[in-house]
Amino acid sequence: MLAVLSPGQGSQKPGFLTPWLDLPGAAARLRWWSALAGVDLAYLGTEAGAEEIRDTARTQPLLVAAALLAAEHLPVYDVTLTAGHSVGELGAAALAGVLTPESAVTLAGVRGREMAAACALEPTGMSAVLGGDPEEVLAAVDRHGLYPANRNGAGQLVAAGAVDNLAKLAAEPPARARVIALQVAGAFHTRYMAPAEEALAGMAAGITPADPARILLSNLDGSAVNNGREMLQRLVRQVTAPVRWDLCMRTMADLGVTGVLELPPAGTLAGLVKRELKGDGAPEIVTLNTPDDLPAARDLIARHGSTAGHEPAISFRVVVAGTAGTFTPADLPEGTEVRTGQVIGHVVTRQGPVEVKAHGNGLLTEWLAHSDDPVAPGQPLARIGGQL
Repeated sequence: MLAVLSPGQGSQKPGFLTPWLDLPGAAARLRWWSALAGVDLAYLGTEAGAEEIRDTARTQPLLVAAALLAAEHLPVYDVTLTAGHSVGELGAAALAGVLTPESAVTLAGVRGREMAAACALEPTGMSAVLGGDPEEVLAAVDRHGLYPANRNGAGQLVAAGAVDNLAKLAAEPPARARVIALQVAGAFHTRYMAPAEEALAGMAAGITPADPARILLSNLDGSAVNNGREMLQRLVRQVTAPVRWDLCMRTMADLGVTGVLELPPAGTLAGLVKRELKGDGAPEIVTLNTPDDLPAARDLIARHGSTAGHEPAISFRVVVAGTAGTFTPADLPEGTEVRTGQVIGHVVTRQGPVEVKAHGNGLLTEWLAHSDDPVAPGQPLARIGGQL
């Protein structure tokens, strides 16, 4: 199974888009997306300095555009799973078919501008906490009135909040942990971003999303999201909600991901996956940074993608589990006609049963999981074909 990852803020490097502009149509595409995002993406990706592309209002649309520009040169129809980190979720949602590239870039432009404006309201920031006992780190963050904005796994947590409280955390770090101040404009993924969430919600209300055509993981809880409207709501909510990249990686491990491809500017997420998913089942990883890396990326997709013998193939007609638990199918024999929104089973969790609904009209052609089977988020449960 292949996972394609779209990176988030902090992964950008000066000039990283320069080699991509030599590809046919790339410059024209960036001009169009620049008009939608309200920033000059070609300039930012080729000539702008590090300080310019650290600006949240510029960085966010630049990263989404870069990932989607590179993806246009890949056979994404063979990709099984997509996920993005923070603003990278917009790129992942476009790769999954929930958003058009134009919608993703437009939303990234709004998101970046509004988050930058929210950062200017009061002095806030973020600090990486490396190492230490996870529970002790969380307790220390809470004790100092901060928020765990990013839980990235691999011994890395990002705390966010008022700059005075971040200074206190640095002065009294958790045992066996280091606190490193990050060069960011403010406390992303916390209540401080509420004005940006409200503005993004207003823009997103005018978009009609599609249901994902492949497994799409959510930063909110690492679950696979089947419904396009729900994913769009999650993308808006993520502005103030913590990024649970640790749970996204756990879902990848549960699903048995064998290959990971990170889109440009690649390296950060690949490093986290490498440190977290170790051992005999560690996935093969390719980082795509320049067009010279495209042959290796295409080869990875050919060997680990949906046409490489991995069954069942994931498509919009495959119903997948949204959460982990034990599956209880409805009393529906194969061949039964089902309708959009019809409950075809439940995933029983510690918090109670979660409904599994058909997201298309058709025939229940095959059960892919059976009664009392343990299931992971994104695991195929049933195949619905022959739409009515």
